[in-house]
Amino acid sequence: MPTRQIIIPASMANIVERAGYVPAVKVGNTLYCAGQIGRTPELEVIDDPEQQFIACWENLRTVLAEAGCTFGDVVEMTTFHVAMSQHMDIFREVKDRLFPRGSCAWTAIGVSELALPGLLLEIKCVAVTPD
Repeated sequence: MPTRQIIIPASMANIVERAGYVPAVKVGNTLYCAGQIGRTPELEVIDDPEQQFIACWENLRTVLAEAGCTFGDVVEMTTFHVAMSQHMDIFREVKDRLFPRGSCAWTAIGVSELALPGLLLEIKCVAVTPD
C-alpha cells in the first residue's frame, strides 16, 4: 500500500487552521495539489488580475517545492476562471512566463465564482515526483 503524506508548506499553515484543508497530499510518487488562488500569505485576495495570477502560480510553486517537485513535474492541471474571456489573454501571458508551455494536460473551465469574493483564478494539479 502506498504511503500517504500530507504536504503543508510552513507559509500555508494558516490555511489548514482557517479553511480546514491541506495544500496537497502525496500518495506514492503522485502529488495531488488543492486549488491554489491569488492571495497574500495573510490570506487576502489580490485585486490586480495580473498580480493575482502571478500569486496563484507562486503559491502552486510553493506547494510543489514542499513535496520536492517543480512545475516540470506537473502532469495534469485544471484552471478555474471567473470572467474567463475577459482575463484569458493576461492569464496566458502570465502562464507562459512562469509555467513550462506544452508540458502537461490542461483543462480550463469558466465558473461564475470561486470561494472568496474577488478571486478570478484557481489552479489545481497533479504532479509525479522525480525518482
